[in-house]
Amino acid sequence: MAENSLSSCTWRTSLAESSIFDYKGTETSKENLFIGSASYVEEEMPQIETRVILVQEAGKQEELIKALKTIKIMEVPVIKIKESCPGKSDEKLIKSIVNMEIKVHFVKMESMEEFEGLDSPEFENVFIVMDFQDSVFNDLYKADCRIIGPPVVLHCSQKGEPLPFSCRPLYCTSMMNLVLCFTGFRKKEELVRLVTLVHHMGGVIRKDFNSKVTHLVANCTQGEKFRVAVSLGTPIMKPEWIYKAWERRNEQDFCAAVDDFRNEFKVPPFQDCVLSFLGFSDEEKTNMEEMTKMQGGNYLSVGDERCTHLIVEENIVKELPFEPSKKLYVVKQEWFWGSIQMDARAGETMYLYEKANTPELKKSVSLLSLNTPNSTRKRRRLKETLAQLSRETDMSPFPPRKRPSAEHSLSIGSLLDISNTPESSINYGETPKSCTKSSKNSTPVPSKQSARWQVAKELYQTESNYVNILATIIQLFQVPLEEEGQRGGPILAPEEIKTIFGSIPDIFDVHTKIKDDLEDLMVNWDESKSIGDIFLKYSKDLVKTYPPFVNFFEMSKETIIKCEKQKPRFHAFLKINQAKPECGRQSLVELLIRPVQRLPSVALLLNDLKKHTADENPDKSTLEKAIGSLKEVMTHINEDKRKTEAQKQIFDVVYEVDGCPANLLSSHRSLVQRIETVSLGEHPCDRGEQVTLFLFNDCLEIARKRHKVIGTFRSPHGHTRPPASLKHIHLMPLSQIKKVLDIRETEDCHNAFALLVRPPTEQANVLLSFQMTSDELPKENWLKMLCRHIANTICKADAENLIYTADPESFEVNTKDMDSTLSRASRAIKKTSKKVTRAFSFSKTPKRALRRALMTSHNSMEGRSPSSNEKHVMTRLSSTSSLAGIPSPSLVSLPSFFERRSHTLSRSTTHLI
Repeated sequence: MAENSLSSCTWRTSLAESSIFDYKGTETSKENLFIGSASYVEEEMPQIETRVILVQEAGKQEELIKALKTIKIMEVPVIKIKESCPGKSDEKLIKSIVNMEIKVHFVKMESMEEFEGLDSPEFENVFIVMDFQDSVFNDLYKADCRIIGPPVVLHCSQKGEPLPFSCRPLYCTSMMNLVLCFTGFRKKEELVRLVTLVHHMGGVIRKDFNSKVTHLVANCTQGEKFRVAVSLGTPIMKPEWIYKAWERRNEQDFCAAVDDFRNEFKVPPFQDCVLSFLGFSDEEKTNMEEMTKMQGGNYLSVGDERCTHLIVEENIVKELPFEPSKKLYVVKQEWFWGSIQMDARAGETMYLYEKANTPELKKSVSLLSLNTPNSTRKRRRLKETLAQLSRETDMSPFPPRKRPSAEHSLSIGSLLDISNTPESSINYGETPKSCTKSSKNSTPVPSKQSARWQVAKELYQTESNYVNILATIIQLFQVPLEEEGQRGGPILAPEEIKTIFGSIPDIFDVHTKIKDDLEDLMVNWDESKSIGDIFLKYSKDLVKTYPPFVNFFEMSKETIIKCEKQKPRFHAFLKINQAKPECGRQSLVELLIRPVQRLPSVALLLNDLKKHTADENPDKSTLEKAIGSLKEVMTHINEDKRKTEAQKQIFDVVYEVDGCPANLLSSHRSLVQRIETVSLGEHPCDRGEQVTLFLFNDCLEIARKRHKVIGTFRSPHGHTRPPASLKHIHLMPLSQIKKVLDIRETEDCHNAFALLVRPPTEQANVLLSFQMTSDELPKENWLKMLCRHIANTICKADAENLIYTADPESFEVNTKDMDSTLSRASRAIKKTSKKVTRAFSFSKTPKRALRRALMTSHNSMEGRSPSSNEKHVMTRLSSTSSLAGIPSPSLVSLPSFFERRSHTLSRSTTHLI
């Protein structure tokens, strides 16, 4: 039994040694876990009892003891010795882990003197130690004991797992299943400390970097391991990541690999880099310097010897102002933006700046140079070249087919060909099939080209260019953003990508078909061929695809601007791709506006085509129908856009007004006007309060300014909205407004108006008076607009009869001293009285319920004398009731208001209704 126990202990030691480097003489198998049973133990190994030993302070933790009682199983290492061939001394060690039942739940140990009595080969002991820096821990570790920390026990109890086996002390599982590699550490003591902490948290260390490594811990941004980690997209971490994770070792369910925690300690792209910038505008240079600071680097002026990198605008800088040192990296700006996009320092060798003085370029430039000895011969040669290009263009609407080797070469033709623009040529990764379709240049061309053919050729060329632009948007921007496994994680969220690009792929599919049909028509040209039929054929598809994009183009544009400001990686992504030739130095927003402009452009070309089509040509009437269908599509788009914008305005009102009724949202409702006012009476709120009126086509939303704004609204996608700034008062149908009163301008009354309202549940009229505070909309225009919509709602043609001009004295309306200090103090006193009233109503009991309780109490006490306790309660209730009875404008009910104002309103409104 002792020999077997000793072999097991020896095996553990060899496992501890082989964990740093792979030991090929042994095989570790944890795939086959055997639950310990009596038959297996008797046949394979002698009976060994398992027990847990609580060391010192661990034995005093009630939570720990309670958790141990729930754990029934622990993992125990087992070694089998297998001979490779009979008669030979070569032996193979096969390791495995066996689950065995814990016989003794726990034994307490106070000092190392007790260790000799507990260290018996008949037991598989697991020591639980609270502090891994204690001297007792060091003694147990030297004795090669199996040690775990309390968090491991709590984790196993919570998850229902057995106590794990580890060849090293295991305090917690914060780095379980993580494989780490280190680079750039020169101090051995620091590296040993970090490796030890990783082992204590359940992590695995690898000396060499390979695909199984999950994180690289780097102390510098150079070296082979760093470059491989960048190429594989492996997270590169600072040493502080390990130290901070160890500080949180006692937190349950904490994982060091969670994104929110890990991202705080990632090595920034420009760590250890000092950058300088050459050839950029002041605005662009300032932006890049700010980005450098954000990404962990520093910047200095050009020529400073401390700089590690010189970033050059290769399109502007033709020659460096100084001879760079060998240690200085001179790179293109793509390196700068590429590093930010990848969230790691990119390799400099791919982005080195080279002077633009190659022999090919010199030869091409010399052909176009005006400094030749014989300028007359040069001009003649240039004229002949242009004439030749013009003839080629006239012969065929299709670009000449190029040899693959000449695809990217520089020639006179490419420099002078005005059709060789970013819109007409596109080279990138995987081009859509419609863009790779070869043109048919062998078809004969009419000897004398008609005006109709010329317009048709222009229609095809613009359609081909448009399809290429859509392909650029998809392949250069959308597809890379949607790719999985991006270095540094996704650049944008899926919902942001959907908002930006919308139905662009659907629009691309439709116009690819239109372009193919136009190409077939041009190749097999005949004057009787119908171009109008092509657009009639796809008119329904255009109606389906365009409105979703055009309606939300502004939202797409706003999303791009917002993400570019808030997400440096997206900003870098745009900088890299917008600088490519395919974009023609246009921004993504400028490219995305093309679909908005395309249909009107097509309609103009079809109109021009109709003018050059003979009356007897059948395509004349077809073109008229096609133009009509395009106008219907554009009308449909405009109408949908108008409805969408109207609905968006209503949603904005709902978000801005706290407590806004849900029934405000309606498909037939639209926002007409918004005005800012001040209340001049006690309704709809206190005099002097700021009131916002939202006029809809059938109702009026009345809201006041909130006194205190708390909290923010967060959408499911993480977008934060500003808190509601207004408080809902009343949503009034326009049919309840009986008269609109235009209050005359006097010395004490300016810019005032009133609404005479009769709610359906009341018999008397309510007067709502306001003063307009904005001069953007004249009062006269506002009142006419309001009356017109009231008349539409109640189906009356005479909107002017709804306006009544009145003197301010007749309705006790005045605007005098609205902004004075005394008026503001008066309003503050009213608000304070409300707060005092609410503050002393401790239980927030309504006044009516309080009175009812007093009446009930009074009736129940009739005929008997109250006790001392009851007297005390009555005294409390009566005092509270007296406080609740303090008159306050906010507590005045609608009937009481009617009673106070009934005489005035009856005199003033008799002749109005």
